[in-house]
Amino acid sequence: MTRDLHPRALGFLRARWPVLVRLALWSVLETGQSFLIGYAPARALDDGFLRGRTEVGLGWLGVAGLGVVVGAYGTARVYGAVAALVEPLRDRLVTRVVERGVREADRGALSGLTQQVEIARDTFAGLVMVSRSFVFTAVGALAGLFSLAPLLLLVVLPPLAAGVGLFAVTLRPLARRQEVFLAADEALADRLGAVCPGLRDITAAGAQERMAADAGDLVDAELRAARSLARFGVLRVAALALGGQLPIVLLLAAAPWLLRHGVTTGALVGALAYVTQSLLPALHNLVHGLGTSGSRLAVVIRRLVPEESGPDKARRLGVPAAASAPSPPDASAAVTGRVTLGATGAVANRADPPRAGGPGASPTHPDDGPAPSLPPAGTPAPSPDHADSPRPIAELPHPTAPAPPALTLTSVTFAYGPTALPVIDDLDLTLPVGSHLAVVGPSGIGKSTLTALVAGLLEPRCGTIRVCGEAVPGPGAAARRVLIPQEAYVFTGTLAENLGLLRPDPVSDAELLAAAEAVGLAPLLDALGGPEGRVDPGALSAGERQLIALTRAHLSCAPLALLDEATCHLDARAEERAEQAFAARPGGTLVVVAHRISSARRADRVLMMDGRDTAYGTHDELVRHSARYRELVGGWTPVPR
Repeated sequence: MTRDLHPRALGFLRARWPVLVRLALWSVLETGQSFLIGYAPARALDDGFLRGRTEVGLGWLGVAGLGVVVGAYGTARVYGAVAALVEPLRDRLVTRVVERGVREADRGALSGLTQQVEIARDTFAGLVMVSRSFVFTAVGALAGLFSLAPLLLLVVLPPLAAGVGLFAVTLRPLARRQEVFLAADEALADRLGAVCPGLRDITAAGAQERMAADAGDLVDAELRAARSLARFGVLRVAALALGGQLPIVLLLAAAPWLLRHGVTTGALVGALAYVTQSLLPALHNLVHGLGTSGSRLAVVIRRLVPEESGPDKARRLGVPAAASAPSPPDASAAVTGRVTLGATGAVANRADPPRAGGPGASPTHPDDGPAPSLPPAGTPAPSPDHADSPRPIAELPHPTAPAPPALTLTSVTFAYGPTALPVIDDLDLTLPVGSHLAVVGPSGIGKSTLTALVAGLLEPRCGTIRVCGEAVPGPGAAARRVLIPQEAYVFTGTLAENLGLLRPDPVSDAELLAAAEAVGLAPLLDALGGPEGRVDPGALSAGERQLIALTRAHLSCAPLALLDEATCHLDARAEERAEQAFAARPGGTLVVVAHRISSARRADRVLMMDGRDTAYGTHDELVRHSARYRELVGGWTPVPR
């Protein structure tokens, strides 16, 4: 596993070599402070105060103060470069966690979003800072010692090199022992978490001695790991003493010899300043930071990014739509009734279940078995590692049986809590492939909850949900739907990387340009410099981020698109263009949580969600027959002057 992480880390750094160059240049500017911290006081003594030239001494001290200001400016720019290096790592880890937690329906992986990713991010930033600081500080201090008197290097450099070498030799075994200790600690915590709730049963079964023996073995294992870690911790302290504190003793002990061989008093004072103010603090930060945090970072990275084989799995990325879950709406609102859209467009809205074969029945039962779903035209064939992904139209055989509906909800009920009133109550809904549905209703009525249920982000209290015949939640259904939330996810990188995030394989520039033109991203794409243009999320408006997320979803292989107010930051014309692009996807199905009357007018059918009544039909039908819909339309429509 460790061998697998090294090439990944090197590849990550090689891909960001411009950031590393910028970081090195600002670090060189910061190094001027390390150089002047010893050189300026030495010149102030030798050329100024010891010769009675006070103004020269004060001038050199002023130069040292100026070096502190310049170094502070370089340090401020260093933090920006470190952020540009660290944030892409965080984005990649979040992508992997979301892939496992949402696309593969792995609930346990989502806990990594809240703590483990932030641990990795902060630890990586700390490692970059301490490693960079030691390297450039040591270079600046050693250059200053050489400029003062080359003999000073003979006293300072050997113990410093020996201390760094000892630390480097012990770093790998120290990391292994720290990982063993963490694993033993977690194993003990897991066992105690399983034993403590069942103490009564253990006592009743007479298994106290056996459980105590098992727990004792884990305690002994953690004790052995802690002792082994402590023994190598002694070597870490020895490395710090050898490389940072021994040079001070040697400088003081060799001072008479150095003075006899031409080393000035100022140079000797400068050398002590270099060791005590630069080398010792930098080495201390390196030993404690890299020795403790390095193994911690390795452990977290291995858990967040499991080992994969093959180039396709290495390129596989996740679904950013799970970045936020909808907040619980008003508990008094509930969607009740059964709504079914058949292949003929017939509408059934009744309080009792439709009978088999009756007018409200779905033409295709969700258990009839999945048939090949139809993704957008032009999508490449998935790799064997993505067997659950929809196959492109060009490779689909002629179906011998009718395809399952794009979306089926059967007796779905959902509530935020076991004692809360249902937000969605006993809802049936069937959408054939190619449908365009607008979901409307008052704020907090459950529209976003409905899309979250279909996306598998929430689980119903009862009932079943299927996407293209695949059960929700599940990897098959997750691969056949894409959810675009109101807050669009855009990360630092190229525009092509952002747009191809949901594709298992690289997307050609021609396909990117075609999708951008269809959705309305083309002007922004040109402004950013084409597919390889860099994207800075902080420099984009909310509408521009939504256009990027919409184009990314349009390029995905998922036939079912769920737009949860994903165009709220666009004007009416841009919203219409984006919705028409999704509605025109061959074999695609579109569900839009509408926030403008124009979205409902464009849809084939409208689902009016209301706590008192659920209405369903075309826009004109609902205007004629639903008072609540007329009231909502009146609120949407501006009053003429």
